[in-house]
Amino acid sequence: MAKGLVYIYSGDGRGKSPAAIGRAVQAAMEGKSVVIIQFLKGKGLGDSEFLKRMEPEIKLFRFEKSDENFEELPEDKKQEEIINIKNGISFAKKVLATGECDLLILDEVLGLVEREILSVEDVKMMIECREETSVILTGVKLDEDICALADEVSKIETVKY
Repeated sequence: MAKGLVYIYSGDGRGKSPAAIGRAVQAAMEGKSVVIIQFLKGKGLGDSEFLKRMEPEIKLFRFEKSDENFEELPEDKKQEEIINIKNGISFAKKVLATGECDLLILDEVLGLVEREILSVEDVKMMIECREETSVILTGVKLDEDICALADEVSKIETVKY
């Protein structure tokens, strides 16, 4: 049984999440199922009517309760959200272990590593439990050890001419 591929979209430029969502739409058009889990984005795509119409092929999950961006929350609310985020990570592990989808997108998961909510080892263990499910990781800061797990790394940067 072939392992799914691991893709990373990283960098300071805009477009990482849209690129991942584009891959989700492409996979859905091929008859595949997709799960997207968003982290650290506040409201994010949670109210997207477009993505709701894409169900059941594309399912979007967001475990954080606050509609505000994580960085804007007071410290006590951040701690509450960290518990919710870890529930989202547990769900992601379950999705990978059961092969619930063909493509799992962990949007802004690299930001969890950057903020030390998750360790590199946590991400590595999660990715290693995949079977045929491909995984897309997004985030601003690229970690060398996580890059070593990837089949393809795309760095998106803003360039002003």
